Amino acid sequence: MKMKVVTCWDDAPVNDIRLVDILRRHEAKATFNLNPGLMHPELRGTNRWLAPGEHLRCYNGFIPAKLSQKDVAEIYEGFELASHCWQHELPGQCPDTEWIRSALDARHFCEDVMQRPCLGFAWPCGISTPSTIALLREHGFAYGRTTNNAADVTDCAEPLALSSNCHFMARDFWDRYEAARKTGVFYFWGHSYELYEYDPLWRQLENMIAEISADPDAEWANVIDIVPLLRKKS
Repeated sequence: MKMKVVTCWDDAPVNDIRLVDILRRHEAKATFNLNPGLMHPELRGTNRWLAPGEHLRCYNGFIPAKLSQKDVAEIYEGFELASHCWQHELPGQCPDTEWIRSALDARHFCEDVMQRPCLGFAWPCGISTPSTIALLREHGFAYGRTTNNAADVTDCAEPLALSSNCHFMARDFWDRYEAARKTGVFYFWGHSYELYEYDPLWRQLENMIAEISADPDAEWANVIDIVPLLRKKS
């Protein structure tokens, strides 16, 4: 049986345009986790670097712009979408009733765009609480990806607190990939803005995707597809 390879990407930065082009070239599947409330309804932003004296939230001085809400259907056509909360709300920083509304609003946005169920979830900053896990279960979410790593992602007592194998920039990425052949699933994640607009990093990612696509013993799948494979080991 072939190893299933799944990947997901957070936050809908404009860099996802370049990412989906790479994925399509190599016939790779992916899930994109959206916070639509941080996206302008119409206007697509532009990436830029932090100016001297500025004090804004950024990634190593890089300020990633967001896609617009109207971009979503076209940019992500053929891919899976999942909720990442409406505005990246963290459990415990607002009442649970407001938090689950945010998770559901993002899900409903994704479902309206794709015209199909979008039952996946990615925890903002990987943070969850027992009560918010219970709320996701109550409202029919199929899984919730954390930022935890596991050697075997199928050894999972709680699908709503799902680990991945690693981040896509993990130094031991290929070691984890090879080890996952024994478990049958390899799951990695990231943010496309972590590649900035730096061509060598993008070439490195494309080589990675191409190598996985060329592996005769691996096949791309969506994150939702591995949920039936999750099991609690005895």
